[in-house]
Amino acid sequence: MRFDVITLFPELFTPFLASGVTRRAYESGLVEVKLWNPRDFADGNYRRVDDRPFGGGPGMVMLAEPLALCLEKILADRSRDGAPVVLFSPIGEKLDHAGVENWSAGSGAVLVCGRYEGLDQRFIDTYIDRQVSLGDFVLSGGEIAAMALLDAVARLQPGVLNDEGSHQLDSFNPALDGLLDCPHYTRPESWRDQGVPQVLMSGNHAHIERWRREQRLALTQQQRPELVQNARTAGQLTAGDEAFLARLAKDIELKA
Repeated sequence: MRFDVITLFPELFTPFLASGVTRRAYESGLVEVKLWNPRDFADGNYRRVDDRPFGGGPGMVMLAEPLALCLEKILADRSRDGAPVVLFSPIGEKLDHAGVENWSAGSGAVLVCGRYEGLDQRFIDTYIDRQVSLGDFVLSGGEIAAMALLDAVARLQPGVLNDEGSHQLDSFNPALDGLLDCPHYTRPESWRDQGVPQVLMSGNHAHIERWRREQRLALTQQQRPELVQNARTAGQLTAGDEAFLARLAKDIELKA
């Protein structure tokens, strides 16, 4: 798959693409990333890519023409393969696990990283197919959002993670019924007078798996109760799960 990234700061991606376990995806070509700077398509000695907004107001707005010329070059280079053009924006759909899985099974996209007060709306109306958001907050540019999408997609590619199945135990994964993951522990067994839950030391795999399931249920009920309800609605909670949640609710009520 191939991702083309339109950014005024391509240098931000250099350490990202060469670091961590996901670099395997980029080095092997499983996920190809090409960086494009719209300043290279701007006119004049100063290669200007922004200007003041019509109607006044603070900040600057990215010019439509350099972005359009840059994008048209990308689409020609991709032989117009139908890749969606994506803008990272506060008004976009929130990126979630299901969305990442869809991207990881696709052929890639063109990722547009905005800056300043945003892009000329005419460019958005003409070229943007989808808008994506990481959440209800504003970043200084789309580069961090683009890296987040690239990282999430890259780690799902075969051979990228040391353990092929490790991503299946991630929070929000359907293999966990969309719940949050449980706590994890490693050596030493005692750290600063804090031990490890004894069930994890028991060697009884059935008990360990039940403990992990209950921890996932408890943590999700506490932090993201809507995910528990989603699993319930989808028929993914067992009678044992429901009994545990009932005991949990009773314990909380007694402590209140």
